[in-house]
Amino acid sequence: MRKLALGTALTGALALAGLAAPAASAAGAPDLKFSGVTVNNGKPVVVGAAKAVTVPVSYTLTRPKSLVIDQEKNVQAVLLYRGTLRAVDNALEPAEAPRCATTATTETTVTESCTEKIIAIPGDTLFENADATTWKAAGLFAHSDGSVSDDYLHNENDVTMWGGLASVEVRRAAQLTVNAAPEPAVKGRTLTVKGKLTRAAWETRTYAGYRGRKVVLQFKADGGSYADVKSITSGTGGALSTTVKATRSGTYRFVFAGTPTTGAKTSAGDHVTVR
Repeated sequence: MRKLALGTALTGALALAGLAAPAASAAGAPDLKFSGVTVNNGKPVVVGAAKAVTVPVSYTLTRPKSLVIDQEKNVQAVLLYRGTLRAVDNALEPAEAPRCATTATTETTVTESCTEKIIAIPGDTLFENADATTWKAAGLFAHSDGSVSDDYLHNENDVTMWGGLASVEVRRAAQLTVNAAPEPAVKGRTLTVKGKLTRAAWETRTYAGYRGRKVVLQFKADGGSYADVKSITSGTGGALSTTVKATRSGTYRFVFAGTPTTGAKTSAGDHVTVR
């Protein structure tokens, strides 16, 4: 697949300094319209401590019929940013050129349905935990009058961006464990259920304890379905600990509903036989 020629067209204009102060357009802003922008199918983007996450983006682009977008001299795309276009804190851009298919034409315009993929990489494009927040989508058009080859680069760029086209929450992934003991248990005796709630720390690419968060203990009797037992709060290092009375054989698990900065998580179940 052909890569998006942002490096050629912008010479780093998608770097934060370039986004904060894009080149003034000598020719004036092109008559482009980005509409119906949808990021990650309308769901939060949840990123762990190691693996890159692919974020699908779809939108409708309406452009002048006379404007040829070749993704080399003329570049068009949607990217994600946090902050404002005047002062961008971070930006995520597509790794490859958008795929666009014509859906309608008039005497003066062409309407296209476009899709692209943005890659979120912990410790790289997501380089600090403050990136766990609400991001916005921006449409971008850039025109380059320069030239580039393997041994020569010269660019004079016009960059235009339209911000606030959509929003999406980017969240840190959570991990959650559970262990009920003793096993097997004696009916009527006390069971201690422990676990740990952690979440991705993008700055270190590890998982760190998540303290002070509500977690629900659930129980499912053999042959039954899960039901809430009690809520507890994670302690130092994300530690979880509570006690229940052993009444019948079944499976215990913890459920974390998530926060605006951290994804929801349900632990695996731990089965306890009661005798």
